[in-house]
Amino acid sequence: MQTIDQFNFAGKKAFVRVDFNVPLDENFNITDDNRIRAALPTLKKIIADGGSLIIGSHLGRPKGVTDKYSLKHIVNHVSKVLGVEVQFANDCMGEEAVAKAAALKPGEALLLENLRFYAEEEGKPRGLAEDATDEEKAAAKKAVKESQKEFTKKLASYADCYVNDAFGTAHRAHASTALIAKYFDVNNKMFGYLMEKEVKAVDKVLNDIKRPFTAIMGGSKVSSKIEIIENLLSKVDNLIITGGMTFTFTKALGGKIGSSLCEDDKLDLALELIEKAKKNNVELVIAVDAKVADSFSNDANTQFVDADQIPDGWSGLDIGPKTEELYAQVIKASKTILWNGPTGVFEFDNFSHGSRSVGEAIVEATKHGAFSLVGGGDSVACVNKFGLADGVSYVSSGGGALLEAIEGKVLPGIAAIKE
Repeated sequence: MQTIDQFNFAGKKAFVRVDFNVPLDENFNITDDNRIRAALPTLKKIIADGGSLIIGSHLGRPKGVTDKYSLKHIVNHVSKVLGVEVQFANDCMGEEAVAKAAALKPGEALLLENLRFYAEEEGKPRGLAEDATDEEKAAAKKAVKESQKEFTKKLASYADCYVNDAFGTAHRAHASTALIAKYFDVNNKMFGYLMEKEVKAVDKVLNDIKRPFTAIMGGSKVSSKIEIIENLLSKVDNLIITGGMTFTFTKALGGKIGSSLCEDDKLDLALELIEKAKKNNVELVIAVDAKVADSFSNDANTQFVDADQIPDGWSGLDIGPKTEELYAQVIKASKTILWNGPTGVFEFDNFSHGSRSVGEAIVEATKHGAFSLVGGGDSVACVNKFGLADGVSYVSSGGGALLEAIEGKVLPGIAAIKE
């Protein structure tokens, strides 16, 4: 497989798929440019080699051309951080894009308009009537899959080589993230530096395990994490279940959870997972106490109670001090750590202490030689909020992509480069 370090981009045009899906305020100012900065090592390497850049990305989930989601809003910032004046093509399929791509000289860069302005990028039909028949839906899907081939072929025609640096979309078999790779031979397609680091970090957590291995799974619903939990139960030594889904497990075990979040239709599943953990000799660690509130508000009245004795009308919004200590003991004794999901409603400062304590325990373990991977939107926001990102081994940029990788699925964006 080709690697970006080995490849010389001199005189070549590189189509680089990045993830510039950055948050913008009402005046279209970027409020967090981490995703742009994460791609800079790749973009700068290509420029430094004497190559030229054709940058492709999506922004948001538009259902057609929408000014709000135009990449024109970010082109000046990309120019500033890249240190090169980036040109802009206002239609990724238009004559302007073709002409500008063809005219690019070594050291120059072109940003294409939002790829998702075309339905062909995702390969899903748009504009179907709500009452469309199954036949109409099938015909529309077939039509967009056909036009997707031309869309992909045209994108590929702009460049001599292809670089995928968008791990955040690696789980999607979209035109620019997977299908395009077929138009480049194995020596002219590769991961960018960010993608390379992501793939290695996931591989290290799942295949190069130093034990004890502890996974901390938060989130509100068991149903959204079933496949991940099941896959992890065959790999980890300790599984910490935290966040809102704790209460589904607690109720399944006969506890009183007051008004806490709970999936009543998943109580049997929770018991099955508990049994599976026992069979696999996995230590399943669940909260023993909780910080409860009488309303969903930062200013609510609060108290600490046993996690299985929450009074009616009160909800668990974070873990309590006994649980913080319990989690910290397990984490600090670990050599491989995966963290996905906070312990509570960390967006409210009064319910952020548990998540902070988990983050601090991971940093402590990392100092003593553990490999720690933090991923999934909320846990990344957590470590950034508490200023702990530099203290862990790796912070993943991919939410859904990371979770699917942990589930053991093959990610199309990764497979396409390796083929």
